[in-house]
Amino acid sequence: MFLQLDRITVAYSRAPATRPAVQSVSFSLEAGGIGVLIGPSGCGKTSLLRAIAGLEPISAGVLRIEGDVLSDPAHGVHRPPEHRGIGMVFQDYALFPHLSVTDNIAFGLKHLPRPERQQRVDEMLTLVGLEAVAQRAPHQLSGGQQQRVALARALARKPRLLLLDEPFSNLDIDLRERLAQDVRTILKQIGATALFVTHDQMEAFALGDQIGVMHAGELVQWDDAYTLYHRPASRFVAQFIGHGAFTRGQWVNTPEGTRVDSALGLLNDASACLLPGPSNECDVLLRADDVVHDDTSPIRARVERKAFRGATFLYTLRLSSGETVLAHVPSHHDHEIGEWIGVRAAVAHVVTFANASQD
Repeated sequence: MFLQLDRITVAYSRAPATRPAVQSVSFSLEAGGIGVLIGPSGCGKTSLLRAIAGLEPISAGVLRIEGDVLSDPAHGVHRPPEHRGIGMVFQDYALFPHLSVTDNIAFGLKHLPRPERQQRVDEMLTLVGLEAVAQRAPHQLSGGQQQRVALARALARKPRLLLLDEPFSNLDIDLRERLAQDVRTILKQIGATALFVTHDQMEAFALGDQIGVMHAGELVQWDDAYTLYHRPASRFVAQFIGHGAFTRGQWVNTPEGTRVDSALGLLNDASACLLPGPSNECDVLLRADDVVHDDTSPIRARVERKAFRGATFLYTLRLSSGETVLAHVPSHHDHEIGEWIGVRAAVAHVVTFANASQD
């Protein structure tokens, strides 16, 4: 593996009562891979990124790039940031306002002969599509263009690893999604290995080959986006990723095999992900795309809230049992708050956890 973290801990205080900012985190990333760390504010994702960059010392564990040990406090190893071969793109871009786009990109290339430096700058301008604005100052650029300059400047030095901390957070939602896809294309084009930090799930899905969900300083799951969504490893991941709600369920034996009996009827367990409890009682995760609007269904639900999403509404529905589920419904089905509608389950992956009262 290209990047390897082995039980990394980052602690800002040695007081026994102080919980480490990052606690025993392990994961790896292949060369040319794009990883993303996501989680709620204060979960430790930026602290971990800074530790990889060498901007924060680690308290325990071993950090390697291409087998090269960069941090290992047990053996007194802490490679300074400037000697790690790591590039970093910050949230505020950190562009030099008095320098042109060309000079910003060339800033870290002063060690190269002038012809080689200019060739490298030209390559980066072409890579990020900014040839036409090469002589402009940063304030003359859009937010998306400024982010591309920051990316080009970081890549110009050919870092072994690129780290990006909330790089699109200052941009509007539509531009963030487009730029995330563009940046992924750019990184894949040159085979760069990169690790992002973001709080935006759609951004993480658009960027990452592997995504790590962090909670309270711990890495609770490191997987591809599909697995995180359909096979969450914990109740926290299930609640944090995507739109969904838990309803009560029970594992039952039927002539067709074991099924989950829920407020929406019997659910097939062909792709079940069960964290077993002491009884057959369980909590069933129902995503908004698991609940389908169907006027012919005998199961009825009351519209409690609705949020317009363009092509769909996100409905919050209350079942006759009193439980709440979410549903994505095509927006031409514009039902009123308080209206009762028919719903049915269309669950491809039954995800259950031990009943919360048993945890």
